[in-house]
Amino acid sequence: MNMEVSRRGFLRAAGVGVAGTALGAFGFSAAEAAEVAHVRAYKLAMTTETRNTCPYCSVACGVILYSKGDLRKGQTAEITHIEGDADHPTNRGTLCPKGAALKDFVHAKTRLNYPMVRKPGSDKFERVSWDEALDRVVRLMKDDRDANFIAKNKDGVAVNRWTSVGFLAASATTNETAYATYKVARSVGLLAFDNQARV
Repeated sequence: MNMEVSRRGFLRAAGVGVAGTALGAFGFSAAEAAEVAHVRAYKLAMTTETRNTCPYCSVACGVILYSKGDLRKGQTAEITHIEGDADHPTNRGTLCPKGAALKDFVHAKTRLNYPMVRKPGSDKFERVSWDEALDRVVRLMKDDRDANFIAKNKDGVAVNRWTSVGFLAASATTNETAYATYKVARSVGLLAFDNQARV
């Protein structure tokens, strides 16, 4: 598409651009920011602020969750707003598109909120308690380790390997949690140990 711009039209457009930039520089942008800050205080009034880590990737950005409802009074807390944590050294308040959509992730109807198991021969998942789920995981791990643990190699050297199971650790954890996870996984003989950050 060819556009014919006269010299007078070009100067008019440039003048409007310069005038707009000058008005912004004179402080109108500060007035707009003050208005936004004034409204924001009402948006987050009477909410509880909680700092957390974004669950998506290995960057571990800091987020602030705002919820209504006081748990100390027996009320159900509901997250009403999520934003980046400006004091967090990793992201300094910024969030990627997935992090910016965390509220939708939290309130999604398809989100799994409790453990479920599909029993042999069944075509559907059934809800189970956390105790039942954890007991089942521990039982299956113990049975598999007993059946597949390699104490010594063919030369008789102690190797203590458990090669039939792998462990995938989360990346959005603290250094202390990561250290404890690594020690537990290696202490039971797991060789296939990796982190979410590499997947």
